[in-house]
Amino acid sequence: MTDNTRSHGASDRPEFLPAGGEPPQEPSQEPPAGLWGAYGQETSPGGPPPPTGAYGMGPGWAPPPLYPAAPRREPRGPNIALYAALAVVIALVSGGAASWGTYLLTRPASGIDPDFSLRAPSKQPTARPPESVAGVAAKVLPSVVSLEVKGNSEAGTGSGFVIKGGYIVTNNHVVAVAGQVGEIRVRYNDRSSSGARVVGRDPNSDIAVVKPDAPVRAPELPLGNSDGAVVGDPVIAVGSPLGLSGTVTTGIISSLNRPVEAGGSTGSDYALINAIQTDAAINPGNSGGPLVNASGEVIGVNSAIATVGGSLLGQQSGSIGLGFAIPVNQVRRIAQELITTGSARTSRIGITIDQSYQGQGVRIATETTGGAEPVTPGGPAAKAGLRPGDVILEVDGQPVGDSRELIVNIRSRAPGDQVRIKFRHDGEVRTATVTVGAAPVPSAQPS
Repeated sequence: MTDNTRSHGASDRPEFLPAGGEPPQEPSQEPPAGLWGAYGQETSPGGPPPPTGAYGMGPGWAPPPLYPAAPRREPRGPNIALYAALAVVIALVSGGAASWGTYLLTRPASGIDPDFSLRAPSKQPTARPPESVAGVAAKVLPSVVSLEVKGNSEAGTGSGFVIKGGYIVTNNHVVAVAGQVGEIRVRYNDRSSSGARVVGRDPNSDIAVVKPDAPVRAPELPLGNSDGAVVGDPVIAVGSPLGLSGTVTTGIISSLNRPVEAGGSTGSDYALINAIQTDAAINPGNSGGPLVNASGEVIGVNSAIATVGGSLLGQQSGSIGLGFAIPVNQVRRIAQELITTGSARTSRIGITIDQSYQGQGVRIATETTGGAEPVTPGGPAAKAGLRPGDVILEVDGQPVGDSRELIVNIRSRAPGDQVRIKFRHDGEVRTATVTVGAAPVPSAQPS
């Protein structure tokens, strides 16, 4: 008997052929020629056996695992929120485009719109706190006047302010051009005006007083205390710069006891003043106007400004932030004397200054000058023990660097005031108390 057994894997099973016939055909377990195996190699009958431990190959084995099927999506309804948002955007764009198109079609060709209007302004209160600049200005302005002065060959404008009794204080150099036959016109803040006359003027202090011909309805301006002023205090200057009446400027006190020359615009009349320096804008025409403190009290009379260089046609240039005012304590005394006597006394101590001296302090002359003794016999300085050639170093503890500082210091005192003077005599430093005197006759010339 012929052995017709075949090997299948690891088991042997005998198979019998039926008698007298061909062996039965079994289904082939190998892939047809030309098909691809599990690993992409073309298989053929009789090829090499699959590698040991292979998965998913060969007859009797499970087929390779399939790729997972994509999950099935359930049908959804329409996105209502998205459609609503798109509808709103489309409506806005369409409306804007329609409005712009309507404007372009209906606008006037010239740009004029008869229906155009702006809202009326809201009503705002004009009252200001009394301590503000506006509050102080409202209080002071009614008492400040503008002066128009005409002489034989000159004319000018200045400022002034009303004090007790309807008198008006101003600068001497403002009214000096009127002389004896000139004309003075006072213009008030309410636009009324009146003629005026000079009551008295003092070239040495640059103070004058005028009296209007008509009754004065403007209120008097209170006088303060200039001795209480300190550097940094706020101040307000009021006057008529360049003829612009009722002008208000503000600043601070930037220095005190500044020796300054004022006046002199009409010839030889000029004054040396112990001035209050301010950075409030002061210009030509402000002269004679008040410098007031934060309470609206007068602490000085604006009299001079510092300038840089010249200007066209010989005219004075404008403010550079250096203005000077006569302290009101000196103004009070001078104005009172002018009203009561028509003249004012000039404070003196009875010495002649050596202008050629270049050292520290101020030296008393050693020789007679212009008929005047170096130390006036029986005068204040002589009584205190000062002698020709002595050098004055301080007045009431304030150093004096030159003759101008000494002059303005003494002139700012009232006759009868006492001052402590430190001086050097024959190399020895001494101190003496001097009672300030006065010139026997008011003079239009500085001493």
